[in-house]
Amino acid sequence: MEWEFTPEQVVKGEVGYGLEGFRDDLAREVRDNMAGVPRAEQEQAFHVLYDLCHWLATGRDFEAFAAEFSESPLADAFLRTIRDPIAPNVEMLGAILQRLIMERVEAGLPLEQALNAAAEFHGATVRRHNPFASQAA
Repeated sequence: MEWEFTPEQVVKGEVGYGLEGFRDDLAREVRDNMAGVPRAEQEQAFHVLYDLCHWLATGRDFEAFAAEFSESPLADAFLRTIRDPIAPNVEMLGAILQRLIMERVEAGLPLEQALNAAAEFHGATVRRHNPFASQAA
């Protein structure tokens, strides 16, 4: 994805770009790149891509993520193919997550509580916000 702003602007709060916007943009990119593919497969690809972006944006190891798909050569090949091209998405999601933490610290929470609150907010947003739910089948 490409944006007219930088991850640094998101971290600094200069741009109001959050989880829902990111998820909507990622879903749009998946739909555009998978035109003609059944919607269920598009949605499945979106969830895997988002999970990978989140995994990497939170500093975890790619190989550990890929290991979860080791029994599917196609899924493993897909992950390895998209690993480098999604780097800007990982960076932007990382910036969004940093902003979430910073907002909570700025509101007076100690860092550990801010981290937990941001993680809870992230989980709630992911459970609540499915960018494919509002799209026509």
